[in-house]
Amino acid sequence: MKTVILAWWLWTRLAEETVIKPKPMVEIWWKPIIWHIMKIYSHYGFNEFIVCLGYKWYYIKERFANYFLHNSDVTISTKDNSIEVHNSHTEDWKVTLVDTWDATMTWGRIKRVKDYIDGDEFMMTYWDWVSDIDIKKLVDFHHSHWKLATLTAVVPEGKFGKLWLSWDQITEFAEKKDNEETWINGWFMVLNKKVLDYVEWDSMPFEKAPLENIAKDWELMAYKHFWFWSPMDTIKQKNDLNNLWDKWEAKRKIW
Repeated sequence: MKTVILAWWLWTRLAEETVIKPKPMVEIWWKPIIWHIMKIYSHYGFNEFIVCLGYKWYYIKERFANYFLHNSDVTISTKDNSIEVHNSHTEDWKVTLVDTWDATMTWGRIKRVKDYIDGDEFMMTYWDWVSDIDIKKLVDFHHSHWKLATLTAVVPEGKFGKLWLSWDQITEFAEKKDNEETWINGWFMVLNKKVLDYVEWDSMPFEKAPLENIAKDWELMAYKHFWFWSPMDTIKQKNDLNNLWDKWEAKRKIW
């Protein structure tokens, strides 16, 4: 099963860094945030990725085009440009990089990479959430009910869109009130390709009409994750994630 990673947006709350590079390339402990997310999936044996590009797409393409070189010890002959590799520290990944354009919204981007998705189902996540989630258990849960979609439900701090749950069935979306503890979408998802039938145009955000209609059709289930989950929306959150790693307390590091 392939994993689609949405990696396109200019994020103004990280403008200190995203003015010169896309948010997926913002680094946590010397590695881009997208690398940390891919490591979570590959830890459970999912090594094929489709990355939906947009803002400053060329940074991400350049990074992966030279990934083997940057993660290997090499001897380079300047006379004939030959390269001798001594040690390689690269993962066994297959990464498809697709420019899905700056103005396209979430659903449209997924639909644009449809031809690269093998089989009837795929996983999907954003470029800026990290967690110690067990991806294998998430997939097993999805296969236990065979609905069209499973999202990971988490309880975070701050203001996010609320999920109404009837057991593990998602029935409705709403706005979260201040200081109200509630489940929200943690964005580690397993989807059947039939969800793309709910997409009518490129400008449809994933969390709006299509996902709401999937819930109304009783085709959306929640995998509840009770442990570590964190966004990286601000410089403070980036620094907090770095500090956890420095103190050997990075719970997201499951590999």
